[in-house]
Amino acid sequence: MTMEMNPTALLLELAAQARNMSDPDALRDVLSAGHRAWCEGVADVQGGIGRETAPLSDAEVAERCAAVGAPWEKGMLRGEAVAALAFATWDAAPAAMAYTDLAERAARFGACLLGEEVL
Repeated sequence: MTMEMNPTALLLELAAQARNMSDPDALRDVLSAGHRAWCEGVADVQGGIGRETAPLSDAEVAERCAAVGAPWEKGMLRGEAVAALAFATWDAAPAAMAYTDLAERAARFGACLLGEEVL
């Protein structure tokens, strides 16, 4: 695994690695790397969605939001709607699903990103 992997490839790789792990410390390390990749991935999607929606009317953005189950609610600013659209788009991506699987695997073995003092 290289640090040059894009977030999608990295998350898929980390989820695959975690399938064979049961050590909480190792899982926490993989989960931490996965969390950073997840954040990078959602930021990449948000940037792309922002560029794609920039020339669209508010009504067109609202239609795109509704199509992915992220309706533009009354009182929302355009930026908030675009962020909701980006999150819904990313959340449905295989990489985000892989991160969810990774987090669930880690949790089964007692590994999480929050320290015990927070819990």
